[in-house]
Amino acid sequence: MSENNEYDYLLERKLKSEAPELHTRFKDTVLMVGHLLSRYRLLFPEYTDHSELHSVTVIDACNRLIGPKQIDKLNVDEIFVLLMASYLHDVGMGIGENEYEEFKDKMDEKGYFEKHPDATRADFVRTYHNEFSGLFIDKYADLFDLPSKEHTFAVRQVARGHRKTDLYDEKEYPVDLTLPNGNTVCLPYLAALIRLADEIDVVATRNPLVLYDIDALTDEVEIVENKKVQAIRSMDTTDDAFTLKAKTDEEDIYEGIVEMVGKMQKTLDYCREVTEKRTGFVISQKKVILNRLH
Repeated sequence: MSENNEYDYLLERKLKSEAPELHTRFKDTVLMVGHLLSRYRLLFPEYTDHSELHSVTVIDACNRLIGPKQIDKLNVDEIFVLLMASYLHDVGMGIGENEYEEFKDKMDEKGYFEKHPDATRADFVRTYHNEFSGLFIDKYADLFDLPSKEHTFAVRQVARGHRKTDLYDEKEYPVDLTLPNGNTVCLPYLAALIRLADEIDVVATRNPLVLYDIDALTDEVEIVENKKVQAIRSMDTTDDAFTLKAKTDEEDIYEGIVEMVGKMQKTLDYCREVTEKRTGFVISQKKVILNRLH
């Protein structure tokens, strides 16, 4: 991400200044959930990082997508919901045995394995991890000290929305969900932010070598995925575009990065369109640009 101090901790600073009680709730969640997020390695020891480091990067990307020009259009509850959802969106990747047994039938585990007989539990969890995250948030709303059932619904939906869900669904993603205090939350915009922020977290720092040694990996798919991420040296965000710089001598890896960038562009187009058509906000970036370093 590009360095620009006015973007750093934009959401966090406003929440602390204008709603210190909500900021304390968020800080308490950060302190409590770190080890839960790191549990994803039990099922996915060779997978790209989904720990608290990834959550922090997603929040940073949201800060840069919103920017100083739009931050004042968000009320404190919307900021709280976005921060909480960003931090918790991947908690389903490290789902425990008890929660798995409790939640699996709600995602039709039996039907999934009938269609995918060679799949593993890890495949099932990865496919539906956003839904596992949503159910986990619902179950432990009191533990996360969410202020109301409406806040819980908002955090759950925005967290779920980081992948697959239909952000045009007016029931699942209302534009002005009303909270008990009278504030409203614009769910499609917040979910579009987290979906895009999650999609663009692809730089090499997501797979720090202290956590992942490519030479020690055994799964061929994960070897390719990790090589692609390691090849992406930087991601710069401007008002108009996201620019990735990649360096690799392996043509198949570079072709994979080109495909990844195409997927990012589709996500950007979808999130821009949802935001423009359903909300009063904007996502100004229009393109994902790939530059190859030699």
